[in-house]
Amino acid sequence: MTGTGKYDAAAEGWSEEQYADSAAYLLHRAELVVNLGPKLEPGDTVLDLACGDAGLAEPLLQAGLRYAGVDLSGPMVEAALRRVGDRAEIYEGDLNDFTPPAPVQAATCFRAVYYARDRRAFFRHVASYTEKKLVFDLNPRQYRVAEVRADLAAAGLTHVELHPFFSPQQVALPGPLAAALQAAERSGPLARLALRFRFSYMVAASPTRQRG
Repeated sequence: MTGTGKYDAAAEGWSEEQYADSAAYLLHRAELVVNLGPKLEPGDTVLDLACGDAGLAEPLLQAGLRYAGVDLSGPMVEAALRRVGDRAEIYEGDLNDFTPPAPVQAATCFRAVYYARDRRAFFRHVASYTEKKLVFDLNPRQYRVAEVRADLAAAGLTHVELHPFFSPQQVALPGPLAAALQAAERSGPLARLALRFRFSYMVAASPTRQRG
């Protein structure tokens, strides 16, 4: 992984700076973490790889899930600890090498899969400690979906679900417009057409036969 300097400097208030409406954006992301692919149940643990300041923690905790985060940036880890207090576990570590102390039901990796030194090896490592699913974002204009599917399959994550994610990062939308965009995520061919120009997929990858 590259140096963490730019993240160290921006750690305080990271989520609020990165997203124009951080609460709505992260809530929608959390809803898909729970429901895309095998559904998570209250009490399940989510390990958030490259967690930043743990902005995703709040909506997951409110859903009754356990949250753990790991980030390579020390200041990000400190910001995450200030956010979650004793409600979650936060670790300092590299997503390529980190192994949680116990298996988790789900792992997430947002805006960070490109930090994998070897994508196939990274998927294999995450699959070794994840019982239900890995959830991550994928820009189809940057990565070939078929190649990512092949890497997931090689790691034993053979069941893959893709869902368009149309929440804008830099613009806060009025409620009705945000709801319309989320409805458009389920528009099939039109959603796939939109993805040729902007937005990303949320991907849930799981073993065909669940562990745990």
